[in-house]
Amino acid sequence: MEYIHLAFTAFYQFGDAFAFLVLSAMGLAVIFGMMGIINLAHGEFIMCGAYVTVATARLGVPLPIAMLCGSLAAGILGIVLERTIIHRLYHRPLDSIVATWGISLILTQGTLIVLGSSMAGISTPLGSFSVGGYSYSTYRMVLLGVAVLLLIGLYVLFHHTTFGIHSRATIQAPHMAKAAGIDTGRMYSLTFGLGAALAGLAGALYAPTISIVPTLGANFLVESFVTVVVGGADVFLGTAPAAATLAVIKAFLTGWQGQLMGQVGLLITVMVVIRILPQGLSGWLLKGRT
Repeated sequence: MEYIHLAFTAFYQFGDAFAFLVLSAMGLAVIFGMMGIINLAHGEFIMCGAYVTVATARLGVPLPIAMLCGSLAAGILGIVLERTIIHRLYHRPLDSIVATWGISLILTQGTLIVLGSSMAGISTPLGSFSVGGYSYSTYRMVLLGVAVLLLIGLYVLFHHTTFGIHSRATIQAPHMAKAAGIDTGRMYSLTFGLGAALAGLAGALYAPTISIVPTLGANFLVESFVTVVVGGADVFLGTAPAAATLAVIKAFLTGWQGQLMGQVGLLITVMVVIRILPQGLSGWLLKGRT
């Protein structure tokens, strides 16, 4: 029985880390990995999703619908910012860093001024289950399932739908896409909005498990960038193996030496990967296909 408990604990820790990395990085994988925008406001899209989810749920709206509202709100915010600011910054990485950093500060401080230093949260749903006499959160396992389904859904979206094909064509060859009749401005906006909505969904999903404060996005930012940099530009081929690899490292080091060592392990991993595989895991995998 002890071996069963140890094995399940290892799986649980891996699944928890994998889900967190996938969900927190997915929106950034679209905006940074695909579109090339170094989005330092990624954490604020996550914060937007969490705040709207909690506020909506406290009004009596069922939690799943409240989470969809949080994701939608972040997506709308992303589209508005893309049309007003971000669309001027494509292929200008340094300018995008400064602009999105400014957006991040405005959103964080604006939330602090308008809504205060914290908001009353909501309880974690679904309770817990026991294995070998130890309790585990059911909701954490649900998050793992959502992360896997989201990966599959995005793969289908970007590789087997008209939107995905037009989106990738717009990003990879905008002039040719425009010549082919694709509304590239609209595709840029929708793709950026999708990335923001995915970030908002991460905040919505984790809202029941975290403190609702204006700076909550900072808790997601490092892992998001590490996962995307290690994974590379491809949303599916990059994010999935990167999250799996980093989850193993984080779960092992965290269980061995604590949370700080888990973070250090992630940073060391990204430095090694950048040195050996500058295009990330997806670049290496795609190169192996050719």
